[in-house]
Amino acid sequence: MPLEVDLKGKVALVTGGGRGIGAGIAAALAEAGALTVCSSRTESELSAVAHRIRSAGGSADVIVFSLTGESAPTLVREVVARHGAIDVLVHAAGNQVRKPTLDFSLEDFDAVLDVHLRAAFTLCREAVAHMVKGGSGGSIILIGSMTSVHLGHPSTIAYNAAKSGLLGLVRTLAVEFAHAGVRANIIEPGFITSAMASQVSESAERRKITERTPMGRYGTPEEVGPIAALLASDQARYITGQAVRVDGGWSVA
Repeated sequence: MPLEVDLKGKVALVTGGGRGIGAGIAAALAEAGALTVCSSRTESELSAVAHRIRSAGGSADVIVFSLTGESAPTLVREVVARHGAIDVLVHAAGNQVRKPTLDFSLEDFDAVLDVHLRAAFTLCREAVAHMVKGGSGGSIILIGSMTSVHLGHPSTIAYNAAKSGLLGLVRTLAVEFAHAGVRANIIEPGFITSAMASQVSESAERRKITERTPMGRYGTPEEVGPIAALLASDQARYITGQAVRVDGGWSVA
């Protein structure tokens, strides 16, 4: 039986869909047939991603949106208002504050957790409510990190804490809503070429990372996207509560 990732008729929301991993996932979902709604704060980036998707024959919509824990439910409601449903939620939006732990203020800590973790919770709560009400289930995909379980990177304590917290969200959602056909999984990318990665990829550090990685290089957003498409599809209908690493072997080296 051939493996066919078919998302035709599905509506997918991708936060952070204007660049990096989010853009790679948005393109993969659209290629599989989903109507993909990309959201971020930067209109020019969203327009470029939507243009690439449409030029390749896919369907895309964009919503310029400043994501916070408080505002996130409004984004889900807008998707449902425009397209009548939400079948797939991918939370790829993120931010970063890099400081030694002793220099971290509570405001710094809260700013990172708000986008990564609080917004994930309120997005999921709103999206799952619509998925359950619709009766056809759905797929929640959160974008974690190697810091979710494996790596305690210095000077990023809020990011590390937030990404670890996403595991708890996924496990709870998976157990609580499996009966309604809602699945929840987390992708844990390794070192991927993206704007955020460029903040930590000075030449010496980059060489150290690539030397440690069995595949000898950084990954690309296009190598993460198909994993999200698979998890979103019926081909993965018996996969929930799982963490999928896409790291070129880094975590086992």
